Amino acid sequence: QVQLVESGGGLVQPGGSLRLSCAASGSIVSINAMGWYRQAPGKQRELVANITSSGSTNYTDSVKGRFTISRDNAKNTVYLQMNSLKPEDTAVYYCHADDVKGSTHRYLEIWGQGTLVTVSS
Repeated sequence: QVQLVESGGGLVQPGGSLRLSCAASGSIVSINAMGWYRQAPGKQRELVANITSSGSTNYTDSVKGRFTISRDNAKNTVYLQMNSLKPEDTAVYYCHADDVKGSTHRYLEIWGQGTLVTVSS
């Protein structure tokens, strides 16, 4: 069974930085796109950024220039470097993997359990 395990959330002051990591565990053949979504209290879950296996990236407008997504295909791991954090970035951040081919199963998508990022003074 393939799972996504996130780490790196926490409390940070406005203007600070955090780095989120998400590692896919299990017997994996390939993963198409990996990315990060977030859900703030009372709001819908939204895409923050994603990256394909070839390295193409996509960001939501509100994080462009502040967040950077990267990926290590050999480790099946995706990272989100978050700089110049704002209170409105406060949310639970979820890792997402699209079209995951395992050794015995294929998954259309897999979600991580979420990690809380709080930006507050």
